[in-house]
Amino acid sequence: MKNKTFLKGGEFLIKNTKLEDVFIPEEFSEEHKMMADATEEFIDREVWPNKQRFETHDYDFTFELMRKLGEMGMLGISVPEQYGGLGMGFNTSMLIADRISGASGSLSTAYGAHTGIGTMPILLYGTEAQKQKYLPGLASGELIGCYCLTEPGAGSDANSGRTKAELSTDGKQYKINGQKMWISNAGYADVFIVFARIADDKNITGFIIEKGTEGLTLGEEEHKMGINASSTRQVFFNDVTIPAENLLGERNGGFKIAMNALNIGRIKLSAATLDANRRSLNEAINYANERVQFGVNIGRFGAIKHKLGEMATKHYASESATYRYGQLIEENIARLEAEGMSPQESKLKGVEEYAIECALLKVYGSESNSEIIDDAVQIFGGMGYSAESNVESAYRDCRITRIYEGTNEINRMLSIGMLLKKALKGEMDLMTPAMAVANDLMAIPSFDTPDYTAHLAQELEMVDKMKKAVLMVAGKAVESLGMEVEKHQEILMQISDMLCAVLTAESVVLRTLKLGQKNGEAAVKHQTMMAQLHVHNAVEHLGKGAREAIYAFAEGDDQRLLLMGLKRFTKYSQPLNPMRLRRDIAVKMLEENKYCF
Repeated sequence: MKNKTFLKGGEFLIKNTKLEDVFIPEEFSEEHKMMADATEEFIDREVWPNKQRFETHDYDFTFELMRKLGEMGMLGISVPEQYGGLGMGFNTSMLIADRISGASGSLSTAYGAHTGIGTMPILLYGTEAQKQKYLPGLASGELIGCYCLTEPGAGSDANSGRTKAELSTDGKQYKINGQKMWISNAGYADVFIVFARIADDKNITGFIIEKGTEGLTLGEEEHKMGINASSTRQVFFNDVTIPAENLLGERNGGFKIAMNALNIGRIKLSAATLDANRRSLNEAINYANERVQFGVNIGRFGAIKHKLGEMATKHYASESATYRYGQLIEENIARLEAEGMSPQESKLKGVEEYAIECALLKVYGSESNSEIIDDAVQIFGGMGYSAESNVESAYRDCRITRIYEGTNEINRMLSIGMLLKKALKGEMDLMTPAMAVANDLMAIPSFDTPDYTAHLAQELEMVDKMKKAVLMVAGKAVESLGMEVEKHQEILMQISDMLCAVLTAESVVLRTLKLGQKNGEAAVKHQTMMAQLHVHNAVEHLGKGAREAIYAFAEGDDQRLLLMGLKRFTKYSQPLNPMRLRRDIAVKMLEENKYCF
């Protein structure tokens, strides 16, 4: 790690990454693989055969599974050993969240809410006494945690919550009154992390409240579209009195706790869609090989191959980007700690650095997950709509992923907003590369025939051109609209999608190049196809979003120049045949009868 170049958050847009600096999932150690296999075996043995129990609102079953995961140590992956956890790295926690996600959204939600937003605020912001009191139980599953932020009038605008905390005259107690809603794990939680406003403070403050405290009551279980056995209730506070030492972090610091907890939750959610992708793909592949229509297996049809090729490629892209940044966060935490920062602060700052990427990965992970499962249902046809099929429950479960941990619309605007703020604060130089792109537009383009003999050479070039397109559009939007750009949400969302296209395309290409370097290009033939297909799709998506943004803020000569530049930055020198790529990827999986990459 000493010779590794540190890539700051957002810098993927303006810097190229060395191949040796990229982490790929194939580099997990044998110990990591053994943990992943043990988790997968648990899911196959305890969860997958009992999927229908979740659909009958069997909350006790989810609670029972959480206890068993605690006994296995899987609830304490990120908790330091001195507090009863395994003390493993950030990317390891991502790997376990991945493997737990596949069989049931109910269990995945319970696990994510407990190990993430239900535990991490105490680990990151708690006093030593609070950590000693709560973390061992949270790590073992003896205690279940939940996170109470959302209110009827405070969703995405989390800091507008009206729950109140009143400090007693002697300064020894807080009295809390208010209401929270959509609280995951509330029905069986022992530890409630609650956000309330003290007096007329500008920001909310965090508190720890224990189950059984007088005045703490729960609403009935919410009946939801999916995640039916994930406990979701309203939580009411009627003169709930807690000791002053149960304040979490600092007064006025609750909004910071909430946002940093959500940064972790966002990238973890991206990981928690991956095994659901794999299992849905496997279900669809198996069915395509078994279902006979017009005298042949439906997997023989081009329309089915088209879907399977796209599904595999979206998953491969999500997996590549998610673990790339999971490892960057882990390495950043280690770097900060090596520089003398406390373990607690290094974990906070280590994740916060990549808040932009966490938001983008949450968007791409949840939306690709929804598209993959939707296509699985379509491949099943009428059987996919039957409650007896595994893909039907997956379809309903996955819908929530675009809503919680911040809606995807909020995350899109956050990502571009954070990027622009970094530039305005001087933390990141966007102006120099943006000016270079502007000058490049005025220059005569090269008519030399490019050399694409190297592995994925054209895709690397296209990623570079995509970065220029983002800089061109974002730079001109800010120049044209100034600070008013913040009010143009549609433009911000299009630019955010362009950022996401760059991030995932670069991650896919780097992963495949590194795999080719490790195993030989011939051994990664189909991964290369997925990289080519994903970059093609990313360029198409980026081009569409860029055009809509340009039409919205530019006119006349400016518009014509920008559209000419966009054409240059999205043009392939040697066009691909995406239909052939999808077909060949699908044929390989149909032959193996599984997702095999």
